[in-house]
Amino acid sequence: MALALRPLLLTMGDPVGIGPEIVVRAFQRGAAEGCVIVGDVAVIARAIAAIGWSAAVARLDSPQQAVPAGSVPVWAPFQSDVDLSQLPWGQVDGRAGQAAADCVFAAARAVLDGQGSALVTAPLHKAALAAAGIQFPGHTEMLQALAGGVPVRMMLANDELRVVLVTIHQSLRSAIDAVTYDAVLETLRIVQRSGVGRRIAVAGLNPHAGEDGLFGDEEQRFIAPAIAAARAAGIDASGPFAPDTVFMRARRGEFDVVVAMTHDHGLIPVKYLGVEQGVNVTLGLPFVRTSPDHGTAFDIAGRGVADPSSLEAAIRWARRALSTG
Repeated sequence: MALALRPLLLTMGDPVGIGPEIVVRAFQRGAAEGCVIVGDVAVIARAIAAIGWSAAVARLDSPQQAVPAGSVPVWAPFQSDVDLSQLPWGQVDGRAGQAAADCVFAAARAVLDGQGSALVTAPLHKAALAAAGIQFPGHTEMLQALAGGVPVRMMLANDELRVVLVTIHQSLRSAIDAVTYDAVLETLRIVQRSGVGRRIAVAGLNPHAGEDGLFGDEEQRFIAPAIAAARAAGIDASGPFAPDTVFMRARRGEFDVVVAMTHDHGLIPVKYLGVEQGVNVTLGLPFVRTSPDHGTAFDIAGRGVADPSSLEAAIRWARRALSTG
């Protein structure tokens, strides 16, 4: 029996997506040692069967309870009205969305209460959250609300590139309006405080970073003044640079991290390099939170073929963040 003093908490994600599979696969491969799953015992047992494993599930009454050697530890902080393990794989279901959200909130509260060291979240399905009446489009917004509304930013990273976003889950039309002086400057401050990189490149919003106002003036009105204010405060930020070349420059080592204005502007370059090593990190929270950089993959859920590499990378990132403090 081993006592998990401050385990790393690992949420199961949407119970009918690949989240439970990649979570148990990480245990099978030895990548999740010292972690405790926050989820439903029957869902985790079904996932173990789906990957053809025969490990025993240990139901915990708290994240810090002693774990029997060789077992897969599951802390189940909620009771669903239905047997979640009987829901069909790969179908949007509000009951699954509610359970996934319950896991996230319970795990985050446990970390804030000192019962866990960090939070690693398996994928949610946004339509399932909406079907459950959850008023948040994803993990980032849920955790931000739970932490009291602190300003946060999404970063996607791998061994070659780190990208932080000014705007995230909203329409492109509304995201353009959300690119303001304050939003850009706050992003730069969050990046600096997080310690994820000193040399910060800022990508423009428009083609060629606006070409001196020829293709748009957001760079002149908002982005460049925010960069100037950040530099005056001692932040090593530069730009705005043309979005179609700045990511290559960062990948070659000229910059440590790139700040991008919109979701797809920033995430396409990172994901193009391969989702198997990508990690989603929420900057600005009072605790460490990471996640794989892919979704629930409903098309392959339950087949036991989902690749846990991105989740394992998220676990490694969380451990490094804790060790560097």
